[in-house]
Amino acid sequence: MPGPLRVRGSVVIPEAELRWRFSRSSGPGGQSVNTTDSRAELSYDLAASAALSPGLKERALRRLADRLADGVLTVSASEHRSQLRNREAAEARLVQILDEAIAPPPRARRPTKPSRGSIERRLAAKRRRGETKRRRRADDD
Repeated sequence: MPGPLRVRGSVVIPEAELRWRFSRSSGPGGQSVNTTDSRAELSYDLAASAALSPGLKERALRRLADRLADGVLTVSASEHRSQLRNREAAEARLVQILDEAIAPPPRARRPTKPSRGSIERRLAAKRRRGETKRRRRADDD
């Protein structure tokens, strides 16, 4: 639980760069529903972080621009009744979001030509379809 957060390979976020907040979770609970702060909120200041290289940080800031508030990425978890499980869920969510944000862009698609066989199959199917429609027309007359 406590300690640095491993995102991928050499990318590790130190515990000091993570901020936790806890509050009461909404929804059904039990007798202790109004007394326990089980909702976990994890904030990570992406813009000020030293854990990411400048290239990765720039890529993450660009990809997560709509999710950031003043360069801070915040995730919350309240699906479990236990604060510990919500903390684990919030950490997993933050790792997944950051992993997708710093992933290298996919390789560009190399355009290919359709094979001769696929062209012939397509044209044969078109001829069969046209013939079917032509026979229907002859039947209607």
